[in-house]
This record gives sequence, structure tokens and C-alpha cells, in this order.
Amino acid sequence: MEILMVRPYQFYFNQQTASNNFFQSNINIENANELAIAEFDTMVEKLRAHQILVKVVQDTQNPSTPDSIFPNNWISTHADGTLCLYPMFAENRRAERKLSVIEFLQSNYKIENVLDLTNLEKEGKFLEGTGSMVLDHQHKIAYGCLSERLDKEAFISWCDKMQFKPIAFKAVDDKVQPIYHTNVMMCMANQFVVICLDSIPNKQEKQMLLDSFARTNKEVIEISQDQLNHFAGNMLQVFDIAEKPYLIMSEQAHSSINAAQLKSLEKYNPLIPIAIPTIEALGGGSTRCMMAEIHLINK
Repeated sequence: MEILMVRPYQFYFNQQTASNNFFQSNINIENANELAIAEFDTMVEKLRAHQILVKVVQDTQNPSTPDSIFPNNWISTHADGTLCLYPMFAENRRAERKLSVIEFLQSNYKIENVLDLTNLEKEGKFLEGTGSMVLDHQHKIAYGCLSERLDKEAFISWCDKMQFKPIAFKAVDDKVQPIYHTNVMMCMANQFVVICLDSIPNKQEKQMLLDSFARTNKEVIEISQDQLNHFAGNMLQVFDIAEKPYLIMSEQAHSSINAAQLKSLEKYNPLIPIAIPTIEALGGGSTRCMMAEIHLINK
């Protein structure tokens, strides 16, 4: 597996996404753009130091895209050679679908077909990639919590086209507001799943998820709402050039994890905590959002 990351040109608080991303804080951080770029560069260095293949595309000055650092929301790639483009909730995030990123993938990897769902934006239907969906690639299951960023029809349609089984449910934060992206409350790995079960109010839906995890032999590692608020659900299992797994998370998430959870996670993979406080505070996303997995074959 390789990782695609987009190096920001201009990172700042995005007012358009703040209406339903309750992780964003509109706080005054001096030199926020420089700090975010430095955090990004350090993260890339740290991943590469562990022999994880990271491809970096530099964002462009125009159009201005404050959230370009989170590419996994607008693009995903799949082992059958499909590249998916997704409909985005915030108008200024739609500009992140830049040709420079798509052309980079087209020139370096074999792409058999493109599934472009961006027309759904005209209907006010959104599906923000592997932010709004958490995918179990092994078992072809897509988990999605319903929100303004995940339209149920769009979700089921994507699953139908990509031959994934859809599992939709509702999840709320500690203020009973809908959680905007599934990947802040759930992390899917090969042998385990990290999930905040407390965020799922419906008992039947909670059981439906637990049954699915049991069928697919995933150890359930539960996190609390407080840990969710510290991005402990926003992690990604990645693999180095020797196919050794690592679990990537932020230092904030790592600090929130207790000893028992740590032991459970370390059974399966070493953890790589990365400090990205500026990106988390202003962007309302963490390490997982910054990485788009490349499941394509090299040309």
C-alpha cells in the first residue's frame, strides 16, 4: 500500500465546514499556515522513516483550498483500478478536486475506470469518501454514519457500483449532534476495529455493527466519547514496504488512550503517534483524514 498526501499551500479555518464539523476551533493561531505545513512535513518524514511509501502532491495557490490537506474526502482508489470522485458538502472544498492530483495518479498508476459522483452536489446529496465511509476492503463492507456529509441514497448507490455491502447507522457526539464523518468514531484494521459504541444511540444498530465485526473476526476495541473528542477514532492502519502494519494516530489521540487499549492495539501493530495540533484545531480532522490510500498498481 502507498499513501497519497497533499501538502497544503494555504491552510486556515474553513468557515463553510464548521457548520457541521464540531471538531473545528476558530482560535487565533499565529503563523497557522507555516505551523500546519511544518506539521505536515514532519508527518511525511516520520512515515517515510518507517519505510511507509508516501507520495506527496503540492497543493496549488489557486483556487484557495484551506482543507486540501484532507484528500481522502474527495478521492479514493481501489484494487480493481477504479478511481472515485466524491460529492462534497462545502462549496469551497469542491475546488480540492484539482487536476494536478488526478493527473499525478493517472501518470503513475493503472486506472481502469473513474466513478464520478460529483453531479450529486446539484441535488444536495453528499458522500465524502473514506471520511464519511469506513471501508473493510477484505470483506467488501462499507460502514457509514448518516449525516449531512453522508446521504443514504448516495451511500447505497456507491456500494452497489463498487460491490460493497452497505451498513448505515446513526452516530452522535456527547452533545447529541450527528457525527459528521464515520472515520472520527471508527477505525477499521485487518484484525480489529476501534469504535465509540457510546455514540450509537440505537441498540439494534449497535448490535448490527457488533454482529458484523464478529462475522469478520475483528476484535472490538472500544473508545469513549471523550477519547473520540481527542481523535482516538481517527486512526489508520498502514503497511510498510515489507507489508508490516503500523497504526497511525495523532499525539493527542495517543495521549487519550489507556493502558488496556494500548495493549490491545500493540498486539496487532506498533503505533506511530504524530503531533499535528494546528491541523486538528483549525481543520477539525486528524491523521487519518490526511492520508488517502493508493490501492492501484504502479505503471
